[in-house]
Amino acid sequence: PSAKSVPRHARAPRAAHDRSRSQDHQAPRPRRTWAPTRASPSDGNGASPPSTDTVERLIIIGSGPAGYTAAIYAARANLRPLVYEGYQAGGSPGGQLMTTNEVENFPGFPDGITGPDLMDLMRRQAERWGARLVTEDVESVDLGARPFTVRGTDTTARAHSLIIATGATAKRLGIPSESTYWSAGISACAICDGASPLFRNQPLVVVGGGDTAVEEAMYLTKYGTHVHLLVRGSRLRASGAMQQRVARAPRVTVHYNTRVEDVEGDGRLLTGVRTVGADGGGEARTIPARGLFYGIGHQPNSGFLEGQLELDAGGYVAVGAGGATSVPGVFAAGDLHDKEWRQAGLVMVLYSAPSCAPCRTVKPILNKLVDEFEGKVNFVEIDIEEDSEIAQAAGVHSTPTLQFFKQKERVLHQPGVKMKREYRALIESNL
Repeated sequence: PSAKSVPRHARAPRAAHDRSRSQDHQAPRPRRTWAPTRASPSDGNGASPPSTDTVERLIIIGSGPAGYTAAIYAARANLRPLVYEGYQAGGSPGGQLMTTNEVENFPGFPDGITGPDLMDLMRRQAERWGARLVTEDVESVDLGARPFTVRGTDTTARAHSLIIATGATAKRLGIPSESTYWSAGISACAICDGASPLFRNQPLVVVGGGDTAVEEAMYLTKYGTHVHLLVRGSRLRASGAMQQRVARAPRVTVHYNTRVEDVEGDGRLLTGVRTVGADGGGEARTIPARGLFYGIGHQPNSGFLEGQLELDAGGYVAVGAGGATSVPGVFAAGDLHDKEWRQAGLVMVLYSAPSCAPCRTVKPILNKLVDEFEGKVNFVEIDIEEDSEIAQAAGVHSTPTLQFFKQKERVLHQPGVKMKREYRALIESNL
């Protein structure tokens, strides 16, 4: 399962946002780091502490959906992976889901499940198949030559291969009451939490001025009575298409030159967002709201990889096919590299309808081309009957219609059906 499918991201590792170490500091973490795990059902041997005398076949750095999923698959393949879980706020592994009260969109849990419970199940499943868990942070790695060296808080280990899944941490505002109302009205993922009963038919607030914030504001109009978008600057930084969408949204109000001073509540749930001018001046006001959503981005947990792996300008790990990094034998999973899966590389969007016969011809052609270009192209299909607002905002009036997006800007609008070689040429000209 992807970290993106669950609260960010989550990573991490989204990420299902897996995803990272929270910045919310609570109890001091324990120093004892090694706890023997149960025996693997495949070999009957108990776990043993990591040692530099032994070269592991695989070390996984990070927990959460990406890290634990990698551990489960590796353990079932008899690789006996060693997993450095890392710490979450309060001294427990599991990524950003450890700070999520309810997960409503993870397959297999129709009634929902708490983030900590979901991570506990994943952890137990990894242990059951023989993954060996070390509950400590990794402070540094040496990727100069195989075997690679991993230095934890209290242990050091070596391995022929690494999977790094340390995720990305949601950026926070640092307001005084943030920790009090985190997951009790404050969220860093509208897609993950917006459908919660807590926010339905309630006024909501989103902070941010980029595409992420605008996307979250538009998404929340499905559930909230009204959405207030708070922008520190005098204009939005979102793409032109996104700005047009929010300008046409009757249930979204954009407040420019505004920042959040703090939130208000009854000690249990958030009831309002207190704002002032972006420069600290201006009249203070309180916007009644049940939810405050951060659309200000994430910070990848990649500091310990600087100078070791190729990172992009935002600090995310650059990867190729299969999550391969710039160092052979080292792979990245989850939000550590998947910073924005919807906009990774070239994105093809096919607008279709159930009654559209030509759409059934186009879709398999595009799927084959996606495979042909090996991770350089992503494919999304939108049903214009189910998502008529999206189609209307995109200027789509007939099916099939194909649009290409690159760096969040539309670079192609192509209605009708073409031959496979013509679609291939269009992709090549836009990569």
